[in-house]
Amino acid sequence: MKTITFTDFRKRASSFITEVEHGETLVLLRHGKPVAEIAPFSDNGPSLPSWKQAGICLRIKGSNLSSAILDERETAP
Repeated sequence: MKTITFTDFRKRASSFITEVEHGETLVLLRHGKPVAEIAPFSDNGPSLPSWKQAGICLRIKGSNLSSAILDERETAP
């Protein structure tokens, strides 16, 4: 991972993009603070954010709770 200033990036953008094409990851600094990370493109397909991914589904054997409640209501005096 290489750290460069924004001014340096503006002056030599083409050479830095070539480095990224060859696998280098760049961290852009503005006023000494990191503001961006430039990394090689990864074509792993679109990834969903974790909150949109399917969650786990728990299943248990036997009747479900709503059926048990309805059965109890029918048999109650």
